Amino acid sequence: MERAEKRELVASLQSALSGAGSIVLAQNAGLTVANLESLRREVKGAGGFVKIAKNRLAKLALKETDHADISALFTGPIVIAYAADPMTAPKIAQKFADKNAKYVVLGGAMGKTALDANNVKALATMPSLNELRATLAGMLKQPATRIASVIVAPAGGIARVLAAHAEKSNEAA
Repeated sequence: MERAEKRELVASLQSALSGAGSIVLAQNAGLTVANLESLRREVKGAGGFVKIAKNRLAKLALKETDHADISALFTGPIVIAYAADPMTAPKIAQKFADKNAKYVVLGGAMGKTALDANNVKALATMPSLNELRATLAGMLKQPATRIASVIVAPAGGIARVLAAHAEKSNEAA
């Protein structure tokens, strides 16, 4: 690869990684091309990307971003998964690692925070932003529903008492 090509690759990788919410690094020794394509499709479908680059070039690209220094993780063949949504890359990478023993998650970065393999696994088990929003909306809606039922309940009780009293009066007459 020519120097100009290397500079261009580093610049494109740097711009891609600087906009990422999270980055996950994994070892891919022994994975087939079909497995990697499957991972690429899955990550792309969720709005992320998968890159394979020379470790030295990837370190140079990461050095110029605001992400934590994770250059120590670049040993051997590395797959870089990243997405704008901070939860996407960890979730998919961990799910893929659970299915493929040869794909080993090493760690990653979420902004200025460096992540080890356990942190990535913990992030993968957390609910996504959309799931949290849905839960919060349900929690906000629920008290309003309960308040409405409490307000309506006394009126319904009074109506039942009046109906029973009227029925009793009709039986007596």
